[in-house]
Amino acid sequence: MLAPVLEKLLILQDRDAKRLGLEAQLKAVPRDIAAVEQKIASERAAIETAKHELMGLESKKKLLETEIGSAEDKLAKYRTQQSQVRKNEEYQALGHEIETATGAIGGLEEQELQIMYGIDEAKKKFAAAEAELKANITGHETRIRALREREASLGVELKAAQTELAVARSPLGEPELKLYDRIAARGLPACVGIRGGKCGGCHLKVSNEVESAARGKTSDGKLATCDQCGRLVYWES
Repeated sequence: MLAPVLEKLLILQDRDAKRLGLEAQLKAVPRDIAAVEQKIASERAAIETAKHELMGLESKKKLLETEIGSAEDKLAKYRTQQSQVRKNEEYQALGHEIETATGAIGGLEEQELQIMYGIDEAKKKFAAAEAELKANITGHETRIRALREREASLGVELKAAQTELAVARSPLGEPELKLYDRIAARGLPACVGIRGGKCGGCHLKVSNEVESAARGKTSDGKLATCDQCGRLVYWES
């Protein structure tokens, strides 16, 4: 049967472990939120990239339209001039300019046609990507709301756990608390059982003196600690 002080220490350890677990979960929430926010930023950046690509193609189309309009104005001018000249040399020169302008217009119109095909494809891809990305963002935002709700809930649980921890510490004397706190500072568990003559923390064999103290067979009544890892130990079997 465990000594009363060990029972109290095990209760304290249980409350301490609960408090530490809640603190770890609470600490992880902001990191989780930041990770989801980064995903949202990436999704939005992808939408903007697709949008800029589409806008770039539309800008190219407008520039080509301007170039085609300018070339058509030149072509009309050359044809007017050609109809007014009397010399054969001038007529032929203007004919050459008309031929060149006509070829240039044809090339520009071919480019415009390719860009128009590109715009149609870009619009389809953008619409599909935008719908998918917006759905993803909605899912991410839902996840953030859930994380913030979890954060608030954990905060309430942590306050309750801290109260329970304080209650668990109150029946223990200062020497026991100092010993427990010193060991627990290295990490839980601070109190472990001895099974088969081995420490439940480091799993190494304890000395006969420690085993006797854990069994409560010593006259001083001091708490037993593992002579390998320093944890508080009690006899189990």
